[in-house]
Amino acid sequence: MSNITLTPAYGRDYTSGKAAREAYANGVDFILNAWGNPYDGKPINKEQVDQAGLNVSLRFNKLTKVCGVNS
Repeated sequence: MSNITLTPAYGRDYTSGKAAREAYANGVDFILNAWGNPYDGKPINKEQVDQAGLNVSLRFNKLTKVCGVNS
Protein backbone atom coordinates (compact mmCIF):
# COMPACT_ATOMS: atom_id res chain seq x y z
CA MET A 1 0.00 0.00 0.00
CA SER A 2 1.21 3.47 -0.87
CA ASN A 3 1.10 6.38 1.56
CA ILE A 4 -0.50 9.65 0.45
CA THR A 5 -1.20 12.99 2.07
CA LEU A 6 -4.46 14.79 1.46
CA THR A 7 -5.31 18.45 2.04
CA PRO A 8 -8.80 19.94 2.33
CA ALA A 9 -10.33 20.89 -1.03
CA TYR A 10 -12.25 23.97 -2.13
CA GLY A 11 -10.74 26.33 0.46
CA ARG A 12 -11.85 24.32 3.48
CA ASP A 13 -9.78 23.91 6.61
CA TYR A 14 -10.26 21.91 9.79
CA THR A 15 -9.11 23.04 13.22
CA SER A 16 -8.67 19.52 14.59
CA GLY A 17 -7.67 16.08 13.42
CA LYS A 18 -11.03 14.78 14.62
CA ALA A 19 -12.90 17.21 12.34
CA ALA A 20 -10.68 16.33 9.37
CA ARG A 21 -11.16 12.57 9.94
CA GLU A 22 -14.96 13.02 10.24
CA ALA A 23 -15.12 14.97 6.97
CA TYR A 24 -12.98 12.33 5.25
CA ALA A 25 -15.16 9.52 6.62
CA ASN A 26 -18.26 11.33 5.30
CA GLY A 27 -16.88 11.34 1.74
CA VAL A 28 -15.83 15.00 1.54
CA ASP A 29 -13.31 15.75 -1.23
CA PHE A 30 -9.66 16.32 -0.38
CA ILE A 31 -6.76 17.16 -2.70
CA LEU A 32 -4.21 14.44 -3.43
CA ASN A 33 -0.63 15.53 -2.69
CA ALA A 34 1.66 12.97 -4.26
CA TRP A 35 4.48 14.50 -6.26
CA GLY A 36 5.08 12.51 -9.43
CA ASN A 37 1.64 10.93 -9.33
CA PRO A 38 -0.44 11.77 -12.41
CA TYR A 39 -3.37 12.63 -10.11
CA ASP A 40 -1.38 15.05 -7.93
CA GLY A 41 -3.52 18.12 -7.20
CA LYS A 42 -6.79 16.41 -8.12
CA PRO A 43 -9.77 15.91 -5.78
CA ILE A 44 -10.23 12.50 -4.17
CA ASN A 45 -12.55 11.11 -1.49
CA LYS A 46 -12.62 8.12 0.88
CA GLU A 47 -14.40 5.83 -1.57
CA GLN A 48 -11.76 6.43 -4.24
CA VAL A 49 -8.92 6.00 -1.74
CA ASP A 50 -10.40 2.71 -0.56
CA GLN A 51 -10.67 1.45 -4.15
CA ALA A 52 -7.02 2.32 -4.75
CA GLY A 53 -5.89 0.69 -1.48
CA LEU A 54 -3.91 3.67 -0.18
CA ASN A 55 -2.82 4.69 3.34
CA VAL A 56 -3.86 8.25 4.13
CA SER A 57 -2.63 11.18 6.21
CA LEU A 58 -4.72 14.36 6.39
CA ARG A 59 -3.39 17.89 6.75
CA PHE A 60 -5.37 20.36 8.83
CA ASN A 61 -5.05 23.60 10.85
CA LYS A 62 -3.85 25.72 7.90
CA LEU A 63 -1.80 22.72 6.70
CA THR A 64 0.46 22.89 9.76
CA LYS A 65 -0.61 19.59 11.34
CA VAL A 66 -1.08 16.02 10.11
CA CYS A 67 -3.20 13.16 11.37
CA GLY A 68 -3.44 9.57 10.24
CA VAL A 69 -6.61 7.81 9.17
CA ASN A 70 -7.45 4.28 10.25
CA SER A 71 -9.04 2.46 7.31
